[in-house]
Amino acid sequence: MTRFADLVRGYHRFRKNGWTAQRERWAELSHGQSPKVMIIACSDSRVDPAQIFDVSPGEIFVVRNVAALVPPYETGGGYHGVSAALEFAVTQLEVEEVVVMGHGLCGGCQAALSASFAGTQPGHGGFIADWIGLLDKAREAVVHNHGTEGEEALHAMEHEAVKTSLSNLRSFPFVAEREADNRLALRGSWFAISSGKLHLLDETNGDFQPA
Repeated sequence: MTRFADLVRGYHRFRKNGWTAQRERWAELSHGQSPKVMIIACSDSRVDPAQIFDVSPGEIFVVRNVAALVPPYETGGGYHGVSAALEFAVTQLEVEEVVVMGHGLCGGCQAALSASFAGTQPGHGGFIADWIGLLDKAREAVVHNHGTEGEEALHAMEHEAVKTSLSNLRSFPFVAEREADNRLALRGSWFAISSGKLHLLDETNGDFQPA
């Protein structure tokens, strides 16, 4: 089991090996970043985008949260962490692609499918329930077609979560505008932990196919 002390030891290995080996790259990054791709991924410890896509520091701008969700565009009160990161990546860094990456065995999608946190209070699952409530509409379709249990139902929920985030991305005016004039492309993907295979969404037919 990794503890903080293990992380510090890892940092020292990084300083000795990784950082030194890419010293020129780090020197370049000290003057700013210019990633061309934003990845919206799950917080799950098993699905690190930098590892899965095998990229160097500074190549991808990453936001991670429960179930890789993007909320719809809204300007009301509250703190909008995902929206702020999206706005920064698209309007300031001017990324050219935004990739939503769902994954297999997703706990957030499982919670949405089973409604296991419904009615709970903050600190006891309430924050989780509110967040995965973004999938309520998608859940209805999944339950209607697949029920609430089993691998097929969970995979369907995970796939629908990616599609929901893509739909919500398009509700942001600055995203829709850039996609319309081909300055920005939106991608959907799903990573299978058990097989290590990445699947890409074909939005023309709604299917996920191995990359």
